[in-house]
Amino acid sequence: MSKEKLTPSERAILRELIFAESFSHLVSETGFTFGTIRDDLIKLINHGYVEVFDQDFTTSVSPFYDSDNIDQFCFKATKTGLKNIQNYAI
Repeated sequence: MSKEKLTPSERAILRELIFAESFSHLVSETGFTFGTIRDDLIKLINHGYVEVFDQDFTTSVSPFYDSDNIDQFCFKATKTGLKNIQNYAI
């Protein structure tokens, strides 16, 4: 993904994940649909931009999470993900 640009929705999701947040927080803050957030999160996770945590924010479950029940996890941008959105800062 290093040569591929992030979509506006992926950048918005990464900006919300500076701190660990739940899936429901992403839905309420971004205004994107469940499917859009799910698809973007899976792409960001697969490229190492987002780390997946259990619902207590205590244990990283990356890369072993249930993508069918992605709304039961919490997420946080990785160092790589944060550097990527930093490149878009004005």
